[in-house]
Amino acid sequence: MSNPYLYKVTFYNQGKVYEIYAKDVYQGSLYGFIEVEEIVFGERNSVVVDPSEERLKTEFGDVTRTYIPMHAIIRIDEVRKQGKSKITKVSGKGDNIAPFPVPIYTPGDAGE
Repeated sequence: MSNPYLYKVTFYNQGKVYEIYAKDVYQGSLYGFIEVEEIVFGERNSVVVDPSEERLKTEFGDVTRTYIPMHAIIRIDEVRKQGKSKITKVSGKGDNIAPFPVPIYTPGDAGE
């Protein structure tokens, strides 16, 4: 029996907030990354085209699995219905400031 739920994954990427929907999300074999598989996009049966969703389709259209760094994840929700995938610019003061990447594993933490 297949899972009737979808996952809404919200994450930072190059100063923007991405919101995508996928059928499978889990902690994968690459340390510090979340695996996202089977990204789902809205149907093209409407006349109105959302440029943000079209950009996501172009970026992730041929992707079977993507790996998102854990520190970039904002939120993962299990949802019953799909919403619109979108990219939004982070607004407010300091738009040109990006968070400094923080390592999850440091050499001193190896249990010496």
